[in-house]
Amino acid sequence: MVNQQYRASDMMTCAIANLLNDGETVFHGVSSHLPMIAMMLAKRLHAPNLVHLNIPGGVNPSSVTQASYSSAGADLFSGAESYFPLEEVFDLSMRGRLDVAFLSGIQFDLHGNINASVVGSYQKPKVRLPGGAGSAVLIPTAKKAIIWRTKHDKRTFVENVDFITTRGNLWKIVTPLCIFQYKAGKLHLDRIQPTSSLEEVKANTGFELSYDEIKYTNAPTEKELSLLKKIDPFDYRSIEF
Repeated sequence: MVNQQYRASDMMTCAIANLLNDGETVFHGVSSHLPMIAMMLAKRLHAPNLVHLNIPGGVNPSSVTQASYSSAGADLFSGAESYFPLEEVFDLSMRGRLDVAFLSGIQFDLHGNINASVVGSYQKPKVRLPGGAGSAVLIPTAKKAIIWRTKHDKRTFVENVDFITTRGNLWKIVTPLCIFQYKAGKLHLDRIQPTSSLEEVKANTGFELSYDEIKYTNAPTEKELSLLKKIDPFDYRSIEF
């Protein structure tokens, strides 16, 4: 049963959870509350054997139970099944054993390039950003990189990024408006979110859309929304909105 009373954060979390498969080994980095909750939701719904890796190293942490919970904090050790440190995650990825890595950025272009370094000229930028950190290693080496971005506008999705921080095995980009898929050397419109439209996606994207057919993401179900309340009682999935 589909529930019409849901928010963009609920919709994106469910959409991301549905991209994950049972048995996959999946990693999320810092400031990654939304994909973290999506991974927990996938494990409860259809992917019980998904392996959840993270920055602190707690493998398969329990659900969010504290108001101080962090996507990169010691809370991820609470109830974790084992310990797998961050340096081993990079090694795992470079050996071709990391199925999915969740990462993000500031600018994305038609050709699948990701910018997390500067806005404007590199020598004299308007804004200097943190840079690639682990994404420069994980995006090229993980089997699939999933990007999430809670802002979808023409400054974010551009014809050419101002600086190429990283590129590689980009698979999907999930936003409040749509899901892009990288194939044949460029971003294609995969699915439109149920609260958006083709016209809205076009109006907020800085490059010409390419798509085979118009498809829509499934709206969150009553079961998904009910589980989200249990998994994420402090609503961490909405922090970025």
